[in-house]
Amino acid sequence: MAVERANLLNMAKLSIKGLIESALSFGRTLDSDYPPLQQFFVVMEHCLKHGLKVKKSFLGYNKSLWGPLELVEKLCPEAGEIAASVRDLPGLKTPLGRARAWLRLALMQKRLADYLRCLITRKDLLSEFYESSAVMLEEEGAVIVGLLVGLNVIDANLCVKGEDLDTQVSGRLFTHRTLNGQIAAILDQKNYVEELNRQLNSSVQGLQGRVDSLEKSNSKLIEELAIAKNNIIKLQEENHQLRSENSVIVMKAQQRLEVRCGDVDVELNTYKQSRQGLDEMYNEARRQLREECQLRQDVENELVVQVSMKQEMEMAMKLLEKDIHEKQDTLIGLRHQLDEVKAINVEMYQKILQEAEKDRSQAEDGMRKFKQHFASKVDGVLKQITQREKQMLQIETDLKIEREWRQTLQNDLEKEQKTVLQLRTEAQQIIGLKKEFHRLQDENRQLKGVCEEQEKALEELGYKLSESKLKIEDIKEANKALQGGQVWLKDKDATHCKLCDKEFSISRRKHHCRNCGEIFCNACSDNELPLPASPKPVRVCDTCHALLLQRCSSTAT
Repeated sequence: MAVERANLLNMAKLSIKGLIESALSFGRTLDSDYPPLQQFFVVMEHCLKHGLKVKKSFLGYNKSLWGPLELVEKLCPEAGEIAASVRDLPGLKTPLGRARAWLRLALMQKRLADYLRCLITRKDLLSEFYESSAVMLEEEGAVIVGLLVGLNVIDANLCVKGEDLDTQVSGRLFTHRTLNGQIAAILDQKNYVEELNRQLNSSVQGLQGRVDSLEKSNSKLIEELAIAKNNIIKLQEENHQLRSENSVIVMKAQQRLEVRCGDVDVELNTYKQSRQGLDEMYNEARRQLREECQLRQDVENELVVQVSMKQEMEMAMKLLEKDIHEKQDTLIGLRHQLDEVKAINVEMYQKILQEAEKDRSQAEDGMRKFKQHFASKVDGVLKQITQREKQMLQIETDLKIEREWRQTLQNDLEKEQKTVLQLRTEAQQIIGLKKEFHRLQDENRQLKGVCEEQEKALEELGYKLSESKLKIEDIKEANKALQGGQVWLKDKDATHCKLCDKEFSISRRKHHCRNCGEIFCNACSDNELPLPASPKPVRVCDTCHALLLQRCSSTAT
């Protein structure tokens, strides 16, 4: 009984929700031919019949809804008008037809929820008509009555007079009515099962839609992973570029160091006696040291930017993993919901079979009684039995269709399991990408070690430059003592070569001519001649070299 109450509550929720949504979208007054409205009345009839006691009368056993609904007239005087109009209807011959007419009139008045609420509050009166575990006496009845309040937004215009609301044929003997009542109950159960299957189909379609949305989100995650792979490849290329740039910087620094060492040796060997103009060399070496420090700072800034980009990539990977875990949890929840739907279908199928067997046994007992008491009407009863057998065959075909539908549901479940396996493989691929990301982190640490070694090499270069600075200061002091009378041009006053007009740079250094005192590049001052101030050959520019050679030739003649 508890399972039946839960199933009826779910069916009432679905039918009321579907009726309200379809009526709001329909946009006009509903009539009796509207399918959702017919389904709603079928579900309400089953809810009111649940747990209804069978009463014995002089005609036999009676199980009617009109008894409890008549009580509403006593509890709520406003319902007296509906009860009077139902009694005055000429086409109604059975209590079940009157109950159906009462439900339709109460819905048109928009007072169905109020009337049933007055009824369920008097459980002492309802206990005469219902069993103790019926829907109307339990909490499910109060929930259904609360849901009926939403039907007040619907405008219904139902023609009760023209409809045949009686499912039992009057005027015949008791056995005919009981058999027809049993067949009507079987047909009502069939309609209930069809309504339940339709609702389950809609729920399965909703679940399928959610699965499709999850598949779309998974495809988006795959695209994001591809983008992450491309970013990782770009980072690798940037690492390779940084390595090449660092190697080029190291080579340039070594070449500069070799050039400087050679220049210092040449200057020390050639200018030990002259010792002139070494202040400019000191300033040049100091400027070059500043440039090297600036390059080192730029390399450190680039490394900091790379480290921050790596941290952002790690956060993005963690967020992707979290999203994948959440999607897996939702898939597991969907699978549990499908299992519950399948269990409900199996229970309803078993219940329908049991009720069909009971109805069949009751029909056979009725046939035996009918043959014993009324042998003259055997032919008519045989015809009715054949009709019932056809109906039973039709019910069996419907059951076969339901089995095939359950088989399709199982196939859909297998497809969803395959999709779950695909998601697991994609999660493994993500783990592989995470390992590759850790490997890139290790390579970044190695690059940091290489950069630290280069920094140490630059520090050693600065130490050597400081030693050369001390030596240059010594040479400067000695040069002041030996400096001649000519005026030397300062280093800061010359930016271009005096002769070729080329700009000085790190590779094109400044050199003083020992004769005229002007500043030239190495190509324009690579000649050496002895001067009066120095007996050994010293550097002179090309112009002074030509003039001195001309003087020497003229004096020789």
